[in-house]
Amino acid sequence: MLNATSVLGNSQRLDGGAMFGNAPRALWSRWAPPDEANRVALACRALLLEDGSRRILFETGIGAFFAPELRERYGVVETEHVLLSSLASLGLRDTDIDVVVLSHLHFDHAGGLLAPHRAGASPELLFPRAHFVVGKTAFERAEHPHLRDRASYIPELPGLLRASGRLTLLDAKSDAESLLGPHVEFVETLGHTPGMLHARVLGRAARLFFAADLVPGRAWVHLPITMGYDRYPEHLIDEKSALFADFASRGEYLFFTHDPEVAAARVVENAGRFKPSDELGAFTAWDLDARSSPA
Repeated sequence: MLNATSVLGNSQRLDGGAMFGNAPRALWSRWAPPDEANRVALACRALLLEDGSRRILFETGIGAFFAPELRERYGVVETEHVLLSSLASLGLRDTDIDVVVLSHLHFDHAGGLLAPHRAGASPELLFPRAHFVVGKTAFERAEHPHLRDRASYIPELPGLLRASGRLTLLDAKSDAESLLGPHVEFVETLGHTPGMLHARVLGRAARLFFAADLVPGRAWVHLPITMGYDRYPEHLIDEKSALFADFASRGEYLFFTHDPEVAAARVVENAGRFKPSDELGAFTAWDLDARSSPA
């Protein structure tokens, strides 16, 4: 058994121009219609993997740690911690998670590690039993961010993770089988942020690639489309190009953290161009060892 479940966290609305980099509004608005403030709808989606001996949560979304004025600034829609509610709908609490894997520590991927905001209270880690797995380079970046992306990090989070005594730093070549089992391997990219670590879940019947911000959703499957938040967009395009050829040949699914409608899709190639195919909405307890798709 290797069951995968898509788990929604808090949603956001962010500036469409920032999300689509140098693509013109006339193009990206076809994929993501903006509101009156030019913001587009985004999910913050996690992936839960259960193999019979452990529960592994890949990312935690943005959560509800922001004070009200910052919640408004960063377009967080809900006031409650939606990820916790989504886990509860599966009969789980944060205390039931054995491992949390974080591709990087930008707040929209790691903020859900923290308890909801309380006026005057210091940030507090949730998931008290979980081991935290982060890429070494990505963690160092969070501890010493560049001025360009410093606002993307939670200053207190690296210290809280270190103080937990349950932190493991990896790179793509690290052997994490004791924590994650034999069905997870890693791919490291640097186009969005240095050291972003992507989990590749290797089921016998189906494979999932946790795309994180390399490919936030379906629109970014198109090779030239990048975000204004990407540190090295030309390198990111090259990374997508190399990976997509392999995904298309294997029929591998990309798991999207930010697509508001689609949790995963395969990549197909046509005349040198890649596009999403076999799109999946939310899925629950998809046995990747037994079925090539959730249905």
